[in-house]
Order: sequence, then structure tokens, then C-alpha cells
Amino acid sequence: MSGFEIAGWGISVPDQVLTSTELGDRLGVGEDWIVSRCGINERRIVEDGQTTASLAIEAGRRALDKAGLTGADIAHLIVATATPEQLSPATSAFVHTALGIAGSAHDVNSECSGFVYSLVTAAGLMMMDPRPILIVGSDTHSLTVNPEDRDLSILVGDGAGAVVLTPSPDTWIRAWNLGADGSKHDSLKVVAGGSRMPTTAETVAQGLHYAKINGNEIYLNAVRFTVRTVKQTLEQAKVTVDDVDHIIPHQANIRIINSILSHTGLDPAKLVTNLDRYGNTASASIPIALAEALDGGRINNGDLVLLAGFGAGMTWGSVLLEWGGVST
Repeated sequence: MSGFEIAGWGISVPDQVLTSTELGDRLGVGEDWIVSRCGINERRIVEDGQTTASLAIEAGRRALDKAGLTGADIAHLIVATATPEQLSPATSAFVHTALGIAGSAHDVNSECSGFVYSLVTAAGLMMMDPRPILIVGSDTHSLTVNPEDRDLSILVGDGAGAVVLTPSPDTWIRAWNLGADGSKHDSLKVVAGGSRMPTTAETVAQGLHYAKINGNEIYLNAVRFTVRTVKQTLEQAKVTVDDVDHIIPHQANIRIINSILSHTGLDPAKLVTNLDRYGNTASASIPIALAEALDGGRINNGDLVLLAGFGAGMTWGSVLLEWGGVST
């Protein structure tokens, strides 16, 4: 049986910047209209040749370098994504071969909760098989959004974030909680392209391959479910909101984030966010924010770090890490 430590981390974001001024001009709205609704000033958008896998590969390589490992050292690869390289095989197959991963590989699609789901899954694997694990969250939702859809276009950005877990006698997870409510599957969806509605010329003509969102339903349930999972995780860990040192939520929308903080009593001064610079990068948002906080020297040993996310489905999850670990 084994705990884990986070030995490496890395990010990859496209060079191409799309500002809210540029996007507002295209959509016929002002920059202030966009920023006031979501808190995003700019986002990174993939260029020709960049894909979910290419971003994942770069982030994974940087995380491995930071950990002083290579793909040959990795026993398990988990790629969290809702914008796969293609329908088959899994995106992890492309990352696996590019990085020379020695062990297993699979994808997790829990939408924007994907990184939290993957981290909990990896912790379970580590207990049974104490060897290094690479987790990558990568999404390119700019490619799934109708460019005329104001509600989604203003939110999405592309990117990838990765962490390497290595075995440790200590455990870093103080508590965790995962959940789902499949009855909410219509709140954010891409209806065409799967077995229920295979892609045809007609589905493309109707734009059914684009993502569609029910913004009000997402907002209400995102707040409700994230508040619930945060409270359950803190209760399980037997800590209060005042004990938490850093809060890294899914970077979805500043209104949602602020509402979650208000309803939980978490201190806004402890918030880690890069939403204004990257937008909503889905499965990548939490690991990108975590990596930037680490590179900035913000997180120290002994700190309690709360990760919390929600996604289409709907799914939700939270993990409380004690950075540096605590002996079991």
C-alpha cells in the first residue's frame, strides 16, 4: 500500500491569444459585456496543427522533466479530456506513443471535472501498484463551439496541464468526494458524432456537431453541486474553511467561482485563478492553475490545497491535498 507525492508538473497553452476586445468585435458586443459576464480578458486558441493530443504531449513532457523521469518510468497514463483527438482510439494512445510510456493508458471523460476524477483514480491505482503515474488534462473546446454562439464562445480557451505522481510513504489526500447526476445531461452537450446520432451531412448542416449549453441550468447546478462536494470533503477531513490555504477551482466563470466562495465561506484571498488570461480550459483548468501556483512559489509544504470542479453530465468532485503529505 502506498501514498503519493506530486513530483512534477507542466503546462502547454497555444501561443495564439484571442482577446475579449477581438472576440467582442466579431460577436457584435463590447469587451465590457464579455468581461462582466465571465471575467475573461483573453484566452489561448489552438492554431493549425495543434490538437488535444499535441498539447497533452507537451504538458506531459514538461511534467516528466520536472520530476526527473521519462515515459519509460511511467506505469499508468491517464488523460482527462472531453475533446478527444478522434473518436477512436483514446487520446491517451497518441500521448502514450509520443512520450514512450511503458505502462497502461486510458482516457477519462468527466468533462471539466476530469482532472479531479483522474487524480482520485490515480490515488487508488497507486495504493495497489506503487509506481509513477502521469495525469494530463487537455482540452481544445474552441474547436467544438459554434463561432456564432456568444454564450460559449466567450468562455472557452485551449490548453493542457499535467502532473506526475510518485509513490510515497505519506499520503497527500486528506479527503475527497466525487459525484454525478446523469439526469442533467442536456445542460451542456454535443449531440451528433456518437452512436446515438452518427455524423451525417445533415447533422453538420444543422450544426449538431457543435456544443450547446443551457447557461442558467449550468450556473445553478454548478454552484449547487460544487458547494455540496466542497462541504462534504472538508467535513470528511475534519477541517474548516479557515484551515484551507489555497482554493483551486475549475476556472469556468468568475460569477460561478464567486458564488461558490460566498456559499461555502471560503476566503477569496486564498483563491488561485488564471481565468482572466486563459478562459475556461475544461479538464486542463485545475492542473494549469496548480502548476502556475507552484511555479510562483505560492504553495508550501504543509499547506492545505483544495481542488474542486464540475462538468457536463453533470459531474463534480473535490480533493483536499496536504502539500508534502502526512504520515499514515
